[in-house]
Amino acid sequence: MQVLFLTSILSAVFIFGFFNNVFADESKQRVFDYANLLSDDEIARLENLAFQHGKEHEMDFIIVTTQDADGKDIRPFIEDFYDEMAFGFDKPHGNSAILALDMSERDVMIAGFYKGEKYLDDQRATLIREKITPRLSSGNYFEAFTQYIELSSEYMEYMPGVNPDSFLLKTWFHLLAAIGVAGLIVGSMAYNSGGKVTVNERTYTGNFQVLERKDIYLTKSVTKRRKPQNNNKGGGGGGVTSGGHSYSGSRGKF
Repeated sequence: MQVLFLTSILSAVFIFGFFNNVFADESKQRVFDYANLLSDDEIARLENLAFQHGKEHEMDFIIVTTQDADGKDIRPFIEDFYDEMAFGFDKPHGNSAILALDMSERDVMIAGFYKGEKYLDDQRATLIREKITPRLSSGNYFEAFTQYIELSSEYMEYMPGVNPDSFLLKTWFHLLAAIGVAGLIVGSMAYNSGGKVTVNERTYTGNFQVLERKDIYLTKSVTKRRKPQNNNKGGGGGGVTSGGHSYSGSRGKF
């Protein structure tokens, strides 16, 4: 009986270790450069970076570049790509974040699935996309993809729903707040250490009363101008793939 129990425990450990190695396997492909934008060395470095940050957050950080998105809009392209490739650190069709680049339309989209949808919501996906867009526009694809992985990893350290770029979370704000509080404490101590001040503004100006007030309305002119539209505005939000997997997302031009 004891031998059977021990055998069951060892089998469970083996199976768990096997599946954990499958989904956390460093050799699993995460960079798909169909548009040939990267060198072999750059791909290798991105693969390693995606693996290291993915292991930390139990996420698959995926990059895919394409010349024409198989004739699709970038949104259905990224949806079908996720469905067909079954990305996920924890399981097939699991925790993932995908950056897709369509060179023919100059479209870029970031989508988060499962844990990625929760921690890389529409707002955070937009923040990341806007930050990497200048590098994409200038053709610095390796730097942009590196920034995508590192920012995604950084943003996942914050609680869902929190804006990671908020000044309230910055070190300089905490320092200024500490200085301000210290100043108030010191000022309060200095004020209370002296006698009561009885001199005020009326000591020198006297007491005056307003006897009459008259407002005269002359004219009012309103000019209307049409607000210019920004046709390159990104965003778009998430959706649901044909396979039934919901995701967060942000898309735009580069």
